[in-house]
Amino acid sequence: MQIDRTSHDLEQLLGSRLRELRLLKNLDQKSLADSAGISLNALKHLESGKGARVNSLIKLLRALNRIDWLEALAPAVSISPMQMLKKGTREPRRARRPRLNA
Repeated sequence: MQIDRTSHDLEQLLGSRLRELRLLKNLDQKSLADSAGISLNALKHLESGKGARVNSLIKLLRALNRIDWLEALAPAVSISPMQMLKKGTREPRRARRPRLNA
């Protein structure tokens, strides 16, 4: 996948893949929306790339038995033990603002 794609392009790509999966499973939009527990409009928005709530996407992926897609979207962040030793410090627990030198 190209890194320089816009958010709009990626939303449309995700939507088209969701539509392809729905059609492969021979489901119409209404029955899939009902089984996912989302509105028909939310499904239409997702498939057309117009976006929807993350909660709707999760419910839809569950109904399509493709919750594994979320793992690909948000893999666990890991740091190797060797990197930790080289840094010599703990992992930060929160983001910090840069200090302003006055």
